[in-house]
Amino acid sequence: MKKFKKIFLIIVILPLLTTAFAFADTPYYIDFSKVLNESKAGKGAQDFLKKKFENENKKFVKEEEALKKEETEIISQKKLITNEEYQKKVEALRKKVASLQKRKQDLIKNIANLRAKARTDLLKTLNPIIKKYMEENKIRIVLDRKSILLGDVKLDITPQIIEILNKELKSLKLN
Repeated sequence: MKKFKKIFLIIVILPLLTTAFAFADTPYYIDFSKVLNESKAGKGAQDFLKKKFENENKKFVKEEEALKKEETEIISQKKLITNEEYQKKVEALRKKVASLQKRKQDLIKNIANLRAKARTDLLKTLNPIIKKYMEENKIRIVLDRKSILLGDVKLDITPQIIEILNKELKSLKLN
């Protein structure tokens, strides 16, 4: 009879306990790129950087057009001016083009740095929010969506985190 009780416990009770523990340790996941792109602060930062790039790029396009015009003028004057004057004008034009390219590269680096800073600031704010959410909901592990092949939608806490983040962080300062 004692053996029967032990076998009954092992066969019936043990699987119930292990499934209860398995559900207690269910990993949840969050889509960080969605949080960065769809939260108010993240979306605002992206819009700011996009506008800044577009505005600066318009200026560069105008300068490029002016340089092309200058180039055609220099080419048309080639037979009218001395070879030395022509070389001086070509060299000056090359310097202007190099300067424009350098400023374009600097703009791209600046925007990339601002984007990285915005991402870092957002993640610094996001970590305590996730930690608090985990404590309140007794979650032991949260994974990034990128590292998960398939997952139940019920385990995705992204919308809840975005909602909390929107309440706590309205915008990022990028200047």
